Amino acid sequence: MKLTQQALEATLAGVVGAERVKTDADSLHIFGKDWTKVYEPKPTAIVFPGNAAEVQAIVKLANEHGLELVPSGGRTGLSGGAVASNGEVVVAFDRMNRILDFNPIDRQVVCEPGVVTEQLQLFAEDRGLFYPVDFASSGSSQIGGNVATNAGGIKVIRYGLTRDWVMGMKVVTGSGELLELNHGLIKNATGYDLRHLFVGSEGTLGFIVELTMGLATAPVDPTVLVLAVDDMDSAMQVLQCFQSALSICAFEFFSEKALVHVMAEKGLQRPFQTIGNFYALIEFENTSESVMDAAMSAFETCVEQGWALDGTMSQNSTQAKTLWRLREDISETISRFTPYKNDISVQVSKVPAFLKEVDAIVNERYPDFEIIWFGHIGDGNLHLNILKPDSLPKEVFFSQCGEVSYGIFDAVKRHQGSISAEHGVGLLKKPYLKYSRTDVEIDFMRSIKKVFDPNNIMNPGKIFD
Repeated sequence: MKLTQQALEATLAGVVGAERVKTDADSLHIFGKDWTKVYEPKPTAIVFPGNAAEVQAIVKLANEHGLELVPSGGRTGLSGGAVASNGEVVVAFDRMNRILDFNPIDRQVVCEPGVVTEQLQLFAEDRGLFYPVDFASSGSSQIGGNVATNAGGIKVIRYGLTRDWVMGMKVVTGSGELLELNHGLIKNATGYDLRHLFVGSEGTLGFIVELTMGLATAPVDPTVLVLAVDDMDSAMQVLQCFQSALSICAFEFFSEKALVHVMAEKGLQRPFQTIGNFYALIEFENTSESVMDAAMSAFETCVEQGWALDGTMSQNSTQAKTLWRLREDISETISRFTPYKNDISVQVSKVPAFLKEVDAIVNERYPDFEIIWFGHIGDGNLHLNILKPDSLPKEVFFSQCGEVSYGIFDAVKRHQGSISAEHGVGLLKKPYLKYSRTDVEIDFMRSIKKVFDPNNIMNPGKIFD
C-alpha cells in the first residue's frame, strides 16, 4: 500500500526517531546527490539508521509499501550511483560511523559502513599499520561506499583494489535478510563467496551494515619521483624500467594542462623548469641504500634513453606530500569547470595507443573543449576530463559530451577495456554498459539482482534497468 507523505514520515520515524527523518529542502538536495552534476536530486525523504536492525526494518517497510531506497555514504561518487532523482527514500549511513573492534594478530578492523576512509587510515596509522586504499576523497568518502563501488585509487599497482581488503561483511539484502559473510577468514573454500557479489554492486543487491577490513604493514619512508615525458610510449618505458629495478607503490600520470591548472589554483610551484606533455609520478619505499641506488640508476637510464626529459625526487615526507599534490589536487581544481568525466581502463600495455585514439576522437569532435588527462597509468586506468566552456549551458555541454562518449566507448570496446574502471556504473554510465559487458552477462546480472532484491527496491535503475 502506497503511503502518503505524512504517513511515510511517521512510519520511518517509528523506526529511527522523528529527528532522524529529514524532508526539508536542504537535506533533500544535499543527501539526494553525489558529485555528479548531471541529475537533479528529487528524493522523498532522508532516513538515518543507527544500526543493522534499523536498516532491516527500513528494508522490510520498503517491501511492504513499495518504497524505493537509495544508499548514501560520503556522496563522493562520480557516476550517479547515489543519486535519488525519482522520489526514492535515501538511506544515509552517516550515523553508523563507529570502529567496533580491532585484532592486532589478524590485523583486521571491524567497522560500520559510515566510517570515513581517512578515519580508518588514521586508526591504522596509530597502531603502526596501514590501510592502503587511498584517493583524493579519502577525507569524505565512506568505507561502505568504497566497498559498494570497489574503489581503487593511487596505490592499486602495489596494494590492489578495495575488494582485496574486505575480509568479511554483514549485509541486509533487498528482501530484508541479514547475511554474515566470510567472518574475516583468509582461506574459505566453501562454495560461492557471496561477499564478492556485494563488492562493487553499488547497493543494488543489499546494504552493507558492517565490514571487516584487513590492514597492511606501514610503508617505510615513501619517496616520490616526478618525471617529465614527451608521450605515453615513453611513460611506458619508464614504468618498465622502474618495475624492473625495484618494487613501486604507485605510478601515476598527469598532463601539462592539468599541472597548469593545479599550479594556478593551488599556488604550487612547477617541480622543475623542463616542460613535458605528460608527467609520471612514482612512489617507492626507501628501505635501504641499495634501493635508493636502484632508483637513481633507473632514473639515469630513463634520461639517457630519452624516455624522461627531467625529474625531481623528494628528500623528506613534506616534499613527498607536495609532489603528490600536483597529482591529487587535480580533481578538486578542475571541479569549478563542471567537467564531464570518463573513468576508463585498458590493459597497461595498450594505454599509449588507446590514449592517442581517444584524444583524437574528442579533439576532432569538439576542438574548442579543453581536455585534461590524469590517472593511474600503472594499472591502466585513465581519467579523461572534458572542461565545460563558461559560455555553454550545462545541459548542452553534457548532451554533447554524451554523444562523443559513444565514440570513446567504441574505442574502449576495440581495446577490450572497461567503461568504468573505479567509479561504478550508476546512472551516468548505464547507457554504455554494453561496451564492456555482453548481453548474456547483463542478463545474468539481472537474474542475480532478482534473487537478492525480488521487488527491485534497492537502488533501482542503477547499473541497468
